[in-house]
Amino acid sequence: MQSMEVISVNIWQILISLCNLLILFLILKKFLYEPVRRTLESRRVAIDSQYQDAETAKRDALADKTEYANRLATADAEAKRIRDEAVEEANRRGEKLMNEAKSKADDMVRRAEETIKLDREKAAEDMKSEIADVSSRIAETLIKREINDKDQHELIDSFINDLGDSK
Repeated sequence: MQSMEVISVNIWQILISLCNLLILFLILKKFLYEPVRRTLESRRVAIDSQYQDAETAKRDALADKTEYANRLATADAEAKRIRDEAVEEANRRGEKLMNEAKSKADDMVRRAEETIKLDREKAAEDMKSEIADVSSRIAETLIKREINDKDQHELIDSFINDLGDSK
């Protein structure tokens, strides 16, 4: 019968083992399960917070991207407007300079023409006077008669006018 004792069931031993197991379970729950659960909960909260921060950062980045695109479009429009204004101003200045230069050139040509006209008239008057003097000396010498100066000038003027008309 010795063999039966080896296989026999001892209820007290089972109860003590169960109590030991229960005590061990409670001790482990108190000292291990609760701290691990709190650590896991705090990690879950931290991860959720990081996800929320990432979502907020993503929304902010999209808003910044949209704002940047709007600013870029505005800057492009402003640059185009400034460039167009500069081209328009340059065209106005160029046109103004061209008009001023043309006006100055026209004025210079007009003054030159007036000067040439006055010089021609003066030269013609000087030539008339010279010719009148020379011809009166020649005529006095050749004719040796007296002609008054008025008649002589009229003759010379008509001769010169006839020469001018024949040209």
